[in-house]
Amino acid sequence: MVRKPLILYLTVNKNSMGCVLRQHDETGKKERAVYYLSKKFTKYESKYSAIEKMCCALAWTVQRLRQYMLYHTTWFVTKLDPIKYIFEKPYLFGRIARWQVLLSEYDIVYVSQKSIKGSAIADFLADRANEDYESISFDFPDEDLMVVLHIENDDSNELNLWKMYFNGASNTLGHGIGAVLISPNGKYYPATTRLNFNCTNNMAEYEVLVMGLQAAIEMKADMIDVYEDSALVICQMRELSKQFKEISFNHLPREENQIADALATLAAMFKIKEATDVRPFDLEVREVSVHCLNVEEEVDGKPWYHDIMPYIQHQAYPENVTDNDKRTLRRLAMGFFLSGEVLYKRSPDQVLLRCVDITEDNKIMKEVHEGTCGAHANGHMLARQIMRAGYYWLTLELDCINFARKCHKCQVYADRIHAPPAPLHIFIAH
Repeated sequence: MVRKPLILYLTVNKNSMGCVLRQHDETGKKERAVYYLSKKFTKYESKYSAIEKMCCALAWTVQRLRQYMLYHTTWFVTKLDPIKYIFEKPYLFGRIARWQVLLSEYDIVYVSQKSIKGSAIADFLADRANEDYESISFDFPDEDLMVVLHIENDDSNELNLWKMYFNGASNTLGHGIGAVLISPNGKYYPATTRLNFNCTNNMAEYEVLVMGLQAAIEMKADMIDVYEDSALVICQMRELSKQFKEISFNHLPREENQIADALATLAAMFKIKEATDVRPFDLEVREVSVHCLNVEEEVDGKPWYHDIMPYIQHQAYPENVTDNDKRTLRRLAMGFFLSGEVLYKRSPDQVLLRCVDITEDNKIMKEVHEGTCGAHANGHMLARQIMRAGYYWLTLELDCINFARKCHKCQVYADRIHAPPAPLHIFIAH
């Protein structure tokens, strides 16, 4: 029942709280209990207002039920709506800001309580919370494990075929070897070793080939393809080949063996202590510059905040969005406040800045830059002046820089910063 949403019933009393987490069965008519929780409020928590107690109880609950609620949409059934209170509060202070950051990670949808039947157990737990409550260890083993798959043995060669790339490096800084094993399911296993004895490049090639084949034997690989840019080495290594059911040696151009070459060079350049384990690293490939992520790909006529306003108003998401997009939208909406139909951006000093679209930002930049009190400031100063005036949009600083560069009066009357301070005098030697 992974695709079915969870249902959270939460009851908050004066000095205690109780909750029950449920989920619909296969028929969709009955609810099954998943988890029960209850606790006594501390001396300071009991002095909170009713809505703040609800927020505190919800934040405590999502921490305890993280392994369930993180990967499901949760229907929050209660009389009050703490989600709206937290995300629409114009000014944030200590605990409200912490609750907002904590709850933005979860996909929680508020559902108004219409009957008391579903929350009967939550009411019972809240009324009979233990006096001697002690926090227990809520660590969930392998909570980051998304799915466990069982792959049956297959006789086909393609499902059991491993690949190995290796290379060695020998320079003035030291000697290092590196190999990369690729499993049949495409998972990479990098290995690198520093050699503490003098050797030539060919000796380093032999060492890394032996190390890679031994690692493949330890992983119980029976069929493997070996790729290397040295044909001499791969043709003379035959001893360890007998331990594989099938092995083939392939010559690889040097420019296509970049990962193994980088591992070998890394091992040769750095000095590490013996018996030191280094955690595996992730290798990412980025094809788009990071600043392009804030630029609209195409003009659709909608303001840049058209996704934020529906979420703040009704907790509604756009169509065909992934869970990662929902999580990003929740975190982005934390910094905004909606008053009627006007959206405001919270500045770091909690000043509300009015959000404007593309039809207004050009007028604002022109008025502040060259208006009645305009000083024809540069792009960075122009952006700060607009924020002090109480306006904001997503590409504010970039637009101000481009606007200041294209200003005709600034180009004509501005100081020539590349001109010499005094006239040049020509001296001729005879």
